[in-house]
Amino acid sequence: MGFHHSVGTQSHRFDDLRTLLARATPLRSGDQLAGVAAASSQERVAAQMALAELPLSHFLHEAVVPYEDDEVTRLIVDTHDAAAFAPVAHLTVGDFRNWLLGDAASPEALAALAPGLTPEMVAAVSKLCRVQDLALIARKCRVATRFRGTIGLPGRLATRLQPNHPTDDLAGIAASLLDGLLHGSGDAVIGINPASDNLPQVMRLLSMLDELITRYAMPTQSCVLTHVTNTLQAIERGAPVDLVFQSIAGTEAANRGFGIHLALLAEARAAALSLQRGALFDDGRRGEHVMYFETGQGSALSAGAHHGCDQQTLEARAYAVARHFQPLLVNTVVGFIGPEYLYNGKQILRAGLEDHFCGKLLGLPMGCDVCFTNHAEADADDMDALLTLLCTAGVHFIMGVPGADDIMLNYQSTSFHDALAMRQLLGLRPAPEFEAWLRRMGVTEAGDVLRLSPTLPAAFAPAIARLGRSA
Repeated sequence: MGFHHSVGTQSHRFDDLRTLLARATPLRSGDQLAGVAAASSQERVAAQMALAELPLSHFLHEAVVPYEDDEVTRLIVDTHDAAAFAPVAHLTVGDFRNWLLGDAASPEALAALAPGLTPEMVAAVSKLCRVQDLALIARKCRVATRFRGTIGLPGRLATRLQPNHPTDDLAGIAASLLDGLLHGSGDAVIGINPASDNLPQVMRLLSMLDELITRYAMPTQSCVLTHVTNTLQAIERGAPVDLVFQSIAGTEAANRGFGIHLALLAEARAAALSLQRGALFDDGRRGEHVMYFETGQGSALSAGAHHGCDQQTLEARAYAVARHFQPLLVNTVVGFIGPEYLYNGKQILRAGLEDHFCGKLLGLPMGCDVCFTNHAEADADDMDALLTLLCTAGVHFIMGVPGADDIMLNYQSTSFHDALAMRQLLGLRPAPEFEAWLRRMGVTEAGDVLRLSPTLPAAFAPAIARLGRSA
């Protein structure tokens, strides 16, 4: 069948939906590497104009990855909520963008619509949006999740405290932990990427974090970012697991490259839920969002599993996987995969806002690791721009890394001070339970924004003394 559109005197043809979406994508190095990018800006504009005229309902009849070959496609198709989709079923992609920017797209309407949207639909409309559109629409999407604290409430910005260490030294990790806590970081999760991804080390780190959270009665959750099979074994051996982590992608073949499939994720979620480690909230319900997923544009291409699709559409499909398992947190690690996929600061900025937009429209609790690798054409100014835009757009959480420099993963992220700056600049506050804890502990002072106490909190003095002796 194909799609056609003319720009000036030149007519452009796009053979199928997969090709149309790829050609309509703003320029990025990963799509050029895959050979799916538009050959010129004129072809890109023609594809975007053709895409704007495409009915949203078309996405229910043409798959970008065949249904028979891919369990992610089957998940998307088989779980689609036709009743939720009905209010926008008559719209084209271009009309849908206009509707999203209008007053009818209230937070309540967007929450009700989310189960009726497929990832390809939201990827398509994102390709027609300017940066300000991506921020304005995402800000209206409200998604709150709970484990020991509540993530995603309006006017809040949470952080993942990321105390990685190149040798998993417990004293070094503890020093970074203390640094982060004293700067008000850690309400989304205290999450460690282990340098040694073996089960005994994973269990040692889990026990250390559990002891810390228990000793100080912290309303947060821990996670060791190991493979889901390691976490399952840790649960079987009695380890204090709060959240199950896993990197995920948008095709079955790419997920196989991560060593996972949907049934394995379901098994891990059930195991974590059986521990009942979430807090009991005032409504009498236990916090039961136990999954933490990370994603990144280009992961399917790097695994040779992209099926000729553009990387941003496949990133949105990864969010369909995440949505199915009701996660506490989803983190797009936007600049981590390298310049082969997002070449410079401009591409990273656009991708981060697209990811956040698509995840929020699909009903996910979206965070972003505002980051870049040292060989990318990007710098801290680029990341400050993306960070500020994401925080105005209602991002749920960002990373808190000592000095913004992860000494184990060797990339540049956001610091504890960056989170403080955003909270002060935009009047944002931590998760409510964590905010109250920070005040009880003497880390912060009462006020409309997070302000650090000018004196060292007495409760942490023994821990600081122990670190001094270990040094």
